[in-house]
Amino acid sequence: MTILCVRFQLPPMYEAALPGLLGLLEEFTPVVQALPPDGALADLRGAERYFGRDAVELASVIRVRALARYGVDCAIGAGPGPMLARVALREARPGVTRAVPADAVAEFLAGKPVTALPGVGAATARTLDEYGLDTLGRVAAAPLSTLQRLIGARAGRELREKASGIDRGRVVPNAVSRSLVTERTFPLDELDPDRHRRALLSAAEEIGARLRAVEKVCRTLTLTVRYADRSATTRGRALKEPTAHSAALTRTAYGMYEALGLQRARVRALALRAEDLTPADQAAHQLTFDPVDEKTRRIEETADRVRAKFGPQAVFPGALAA
Repeated sequence: MTILCVRFQLPPMYEAALPGLLGLLEEFTPVVQALPPDGALADLRGAERYFGRDAVELASVIRVRALARYGVDCAIGAGPGPMLARVALREARPGVTRAVPADAVAEFLAGKPVTALPGVGAATARTLDEYGLDTLGRVAAAPLSTLQRLIGARAGRELREKASGIDRGRVVPNAVSRSLVTERTFPLDELDPDRHRRALLSAAEEIGARLRAVEKVCRTLTLTVRYADRSATTRGRALKEPTAHSAALTRTAYGMYEALGLQRARVRALALRAEDLTPADQAAHQLTFDPVDEKTRRIEETADRVRAKFGPQAVFPGALAA
């Protein structure tokens, strides 16, 4: 067991503490991959040799230091690879590390539903379930040709490998700054879709302004809807092109919201996350002859200059006027 998947028990959307917690992990290994808003992967192969302790023992030290320095507990999964560590995390709880022994991977996975694997969604699970392939053990035992007919050649091969415990993933060091997040919390649980859309507009405007301020664009936008019962729904969507244009971000946010089909949902908070950030000067932009789009972009540039001089509330969409 050389890989840890750590989920810090942070208050909802309190991502500001994550960089410090990642720094704590980097005291043990430089190979740390942030999983915003509250998690990380850490490759401890070198640390096990250096400290003379295995990954589970090091996980205990990490937990104690997180509590002592930040007052934050954590749940930790440990396994031979990143995928297995993430699956193990599902069964972990604060104070106890769930470990997958390298010699018992098949037994660990066999009885689990296919949705236990990262990246396997409900649609794929339904397709497999129609043919009785409702557990990872059955998927691993199924003929490769059968899986490829059901979900495609590449997806079928990768699923069978993962269900058999073959973990080809690796921990890729990155920085939490590769994403930006903003949240809109309602004073009371909100049922009005119009107020939901106003909150999304406000969040998209803020995300766009922050991206332009640091000269970045995002490739993916993620919407999280938190409900009165503390459950949440998260949806992500790849953008047609990398952008920091508020109008494009707003359209994408509205599209994800509408796709949820919420019916009288009691919403407590809405959050938008811009992910896969890259420098704006390295991103391609599809030219358009739409005068409305060009006008909107010029207005946006002017509004950014005004906000930089007079503050973030100096200019805002008329739809957000109280």
